Amino acid sequence: MARQRPGTPTLEEVAALAGVGRGTVSRVVNNAAGVRDSTRRAVQRAIAELGYVPNLAARSLAGHRADAVALVMTETDWRLFGEPFFTEIVHAVGDALTDTPVQLLLTLVRTDTERQRFVEYARGGRVDGVLLMSVRAEDPLPDLLAKAGLPTVMLGRRSGDESVTYVDADNTGGARGAVTHLLDGGRTTIGAISGPLDMYVAQCRLRGYREALESAGVEVRPSLVAECADFTEESGRRAMTGLLSRHPELDAVFAASDTMAAGALNALRAAGRRVPRDVAVIGFDDCRPAESAEPRLTTVRQPLEEIGHTMVRLLLEEMEDSAVAWRHVILRTELVLRDSA
Repeated sequence: MARQRPGTPTLEEVAALAGVGRGTVSRVVNNAAGVRDSTRRAVQRAIAELGYVPNLAARSLAGHRADAVALVMTETDWRLFGEPFFTEIVHAVGDALTDTPVQLLLTLVRTDTERQRFVEYARGGRVDGVLLMSVRAEDPLPDLLAKAGLPTVMLGRRSGDESVTYVDADNTGGARGAVTHLLDGGRTTIGAISGPLDMYVAQCRLRGYREALESAGVEVRPSLVAECADFTEESGRRAMTGLLSRHPELDAVFAASDTMAAGALNALRAAGRRVPRDVAVIGFDDCRPAESAEPRLTTVRQPLEEIGHTMVRLLLEEMEDSAVAWRHVILRTELVLRDSA
């Protein structure tokens, strides 16, 4: 059993119990190099026995480290945090930080006031780096963080000329492959349910849809595209209802997310359309709704776990070496065939 001592155990007490100097304990606590494995184990046993907790405030002052990173979502609606795509990314990011001393902080930045407040918070040394999700085209937050010298990694990008480190999936290629699959299956009137076009990810997926049609010599008709304000199920349901009213002959639809595709399935069911016999449906992401949908959803899989882990890896590298240049990582997607197409 661990010893019980009055008061809070100190660094000096850990050093005395382990039979080493105070500096050695400090290096072990900070995961520094240059400590023999046997010595490191002795210090760790002493820490466990005494119940020693490092003084993080003192470490921050001494080493200019907060041992915390912020995962920031720049959406106006906090409920989007509950969307399967975002929950899976949060899980992947948290999993990647499990074996590090870094604490993960989740926050929303929705307005100019909140944006400025967060930048001041981050500049105050409360976090060592920032992960950004759902950033729209004109959002200045990544640039403000970069100007403040804060390591920053984005999920996705604001444009094709992004100058901040990001991790993204091949959105254009994934969408192009999905629509090509529909064309190869004999579908002739293919609609698209797009995300908000002030987000580059939505632009890329819509570009892939158009490229597939153009390559096949099929006319790209604006009336077959329904732009949504977000990637939610309700947006997908409304978009599908509108497409059916404009094009009753519709025989396929590509939705820019699985949650929108789930909404499209609900609208098709309500309209008495059979999937895939009457209308084939393909989504994007391969989140939980894809497997549980009725029928099971054919979708473009983006490697969400790999995306989250890569974001963390790049951020930690920038936190360790501020001279590291920004990096752009684009990961491959895969068409997963199920029942809906």
